[in-house]
Amino acid sequence: MTYIIGEIGQNHNGSVEIAKSIVDLVTSPIQENLFNLDLKGMDAVKLTKRDLSEELTESKMNEPYTGRNSFGSTYGKHREALELSDEEHKEVYRFSKDAGLDFVETICSIGAMSLLKHFTPDKLKVASRDLTNLPLLQALSETKIPIIISTGMAGQEELDNAIDVITKNNSDLSILHCVSEYPTQPQNVNLNTIRFLQKNYPDYKVGYSDHTIGISAAVAAVALGAEIIEKHITLHRDMRGTDQRGSLGPDGVKRMVRDIRLMEMSTGDEAIFIDPSVRSAKQKLERSIASKVDLLPGDILTEDSIHLLSPGTGLPWTERSLLIGKTVKKKISKNELISLENLS
Repeated sequence: MTYIIGEIGQNHNGSVEIAKSIVDLVTSPIQENLFNLDLKGMDAVKLTKRDLSEELTESKMNEPYTGRNSFGSTYGKHREALELSDEEHKEVYRFSKDAGLDFVETICSIGAMSLLKHFTPDKLKVASRDLTNLPLLQALSETKIPIIISTGMAGQEELDNAIDVITKNNSDLSILHCVSEYPTQPQNVNLNTIRFLQKNYPDYKVGYSDHTIGISAAVAAVALGAEIIEKHITLHRDMRGTDQRGSLGPDGVKRMVRDIRLMEMSTGDEAIFIDPSVRSAKQKLERSIASKVDLLPGDILTEDSIHLLSPGTGLPWTERSLLIGKTVKKKISKNELISLENLS
């Protein structure tokens, strides 16, 4: 079953209560009413932890930052406003675990690993931009916590280097195809990278971190065999914050999870067969051999005197040789099914 991660990221806007509300959103029931199905919801939520002393240059941190999505007069103050403390992360972690969810943490620097003194996430995530941050990968691998990496800014060489560093200490690794364009334009999604990763990295789970608008790319990724889906989620796409508009709101979350779970059920077996569920439709709608004209006792049945009509409860065309040349014993009216019982 697909492991679905709802990425809160920093869509909590620096508020523990907003983060908890997004967790509540994730745990709301997912149903398909036509078939009366109660479907499994998301498996995990994810937060992001930064150490701002290891984030940007001083000049970038001091740059003015204004506009609708700003939470501070400089970019540094903006970033500070969006950070939850280690203790606040732990509070959201406990809330998520109590709700029956796994908790995934993106750790953006070695300094941010102080978080791990407070609790142990179920999985660690490496952001696309840090796939080449080999010292960070080394440190994260030594925790032995399962690691998920995204390839959004990587070619194969960068990916291979990252895998080499991580797997020297930790073999529990998953790889997500990703495109670090926010939102990702359809022509840039290239979902077939999932197949490339499956073929070239068979020892690891392969998934998809989706930055597209809507839910179709994530559902299609599952059809291609993605075992993990990660998607930004929010309470409302009009909230302040640079990631909000590219995230799924409450209705989008339910539709994506519903459609992924239905896709899982729909994949089926690599074979062609008549499913028991279609037998009634087959009998009602398929065609059987029927009389094209009134047939009287003594008439000899020819191919010119038969055609095909529904229902499909009679003989199929492939068995017409059982009828041709036989003598009619009892009148068969035009446009009625022909059975062997009426022939001699």
